[in-house]
Amino acid sequence: MLLALSFPKFGHPAFGWIALAPLLLALPGTTLRRAFTLGLLTGVVYFTGTLYWITRVMAMYGDMAMWVAVLINALLIVYLALFPAIFATVVRRGVIAYGPPALMAAPVVWVATEVGRTYIFTGFPWVLLGYSQTTVLPIAQFASLFGVYGVSMLVASVSAALALCFVGLSLRPLRSLRSLTIVLAIVIGVAVWGSRRVAVSELTHAGEPIRVGLIQGNVDQDDKIQAARGGIIFQDYLRMTRQALAEGAAFILWPESSTPFRFEDDIIAAAQIRTLARQARVPMLFGSDQFVRGVNGAPTTFYNAAFLVKADGTTGGVYRKMHLVPFGEYVPVKKLLFFAAPLVQAVSDFSAGTEAVLLPVGAHLVSTAICYEVVYPDLVRRFVSGGSEMLTTITNDAWFGPTSAPYQHFEQASMRAIEEGRYLVRAANTGISGIVDPYGRVVARTGIFQPAIVVGEARFLRTSTFYARHGDILAYASVLATALMLMFARRVK
Repeated sequence: MLLALSFPKFGHPAFGWIALAPLLLALPGTTLRRAFTLGLLTGVVYFTGTLYWITRVMAMYGDMAMWVAVLINALLIVYLALFPAIFATVVRRGVIAYGPPALMAAPVVWVATEVGRTYIFTGFPWVLLGYSQTTVLPIAQFASLFGVYGVSMLVASVSAALALCFVGLSLRPLRSLRSLTIVLAIVIGVAVWGSRRVAVSELTHAGEPIRVGLIQGNVDQDDKIQAARGGIIFQDYLRMTRQALAEGAAFILWPESSTPFRFEDDIIAAAQIRTLARQARVPMLFGSDQFVRGVNGAPTTFYNAAFLVKADGTTGGVYRKMHLVPFGEYVPVKKLLFFAAPLVQAVSDFSAGTEAVLLPVGAHLVSTAICYEVVYPDLVRRFVSGGSEMLTTITNDAWFGPTSAPYQHFEQASMRAIEEGRYLVRAANTGISGIVDPYGRVVARTGIFQPAIVVGEARFLRTSTFYARHGDILAYASVLATALMLMFARRVK
């Protein structure tokens, strides 16, 4: 419950610091099988409380019965719960081998399981523990060194130290208190350093500034599929864009799949976008589906794409989404999910892009992440390593409704700005749209399910953080350390 309550919109970051303590307190003295069961139960509650909204998405937009949507969401939750179950089992094995002090290995093991959750079966790194601290800026700055996984480790270390303190008070009280004291000293040290980093804010005065215009059309998902509404939606976007231009916007962003037509196929509508960009001398970034027709009998390939129209009206580049949403843009293991036939038919069968394409904005390069792929830290880091000077992300969160998902999504995207030392600008169809500076401060943001235009300043930056240069070294070290602990624990009786 504490894990679920660590995230928006119902939770508070403070819960994250003690969230793992109850589970860790339950592990000493139990069997490995029971440790696995306790970890699985923890995971089921954790992910039910944070991913409940997936059922609504599949029932409303997957054209399936509620019971089928509940079943598929339950299967996903049980799969994700395997990672806390593995965490509990590994920690319990360490306690058997090395005694209660092995509880202090819990932060390392937790991060190792989060890495697994990120990459196994394409991954689903939603609500990693470190994301609970995105709005706690002094702590969140730790991500500029070791990414969100480093923040996860820091937060989990407090739960581990508290658990060891309670378990060890009757055995070795001084050693137990010493561990807690050291951990709290590290946390305080990070907070002091992070506060200083935010206060100095060197990056907010570096680089070339540009006024970005974010267009939040607030188009209902049902309206997007009605052909009669397409022209009205498009004209609304053009009107809002002209208003943003009047307010001084020099770079326009529309959300994911914002055009009610395929940009490359509708010549007349595309010409209106090109003319607007050319007349205003302003580049425009927007989402639109792309169909690549096969040659010599090859099948047509479908992509969820982002197009950049340059200030002269020509196409500057196309980025094809690389991390597709399971059960949203493709259905994994279709043959096994025979009972979800309506979902299989309702979901568009998109293909994944293969290149981390950068897009030109004047003399600068920017990157874009489409929808939930912004929660993949290494993907965004690839953009920055390739030369991206500003992070953009476009999304359509209309699917989620007024649930926790839009709030979770925005905070997870904001963590990328801290990790990479870049401004992040986000255009979302129904919100939350906004601008985040390289320290995680929200310069501007909208509410959800309301039309909005955001015009604000961002900057092109070229300096890099330690994380941007070195990546997830701490996370991979955690995987290695966990494997070594297990290997040596087998030899200890």
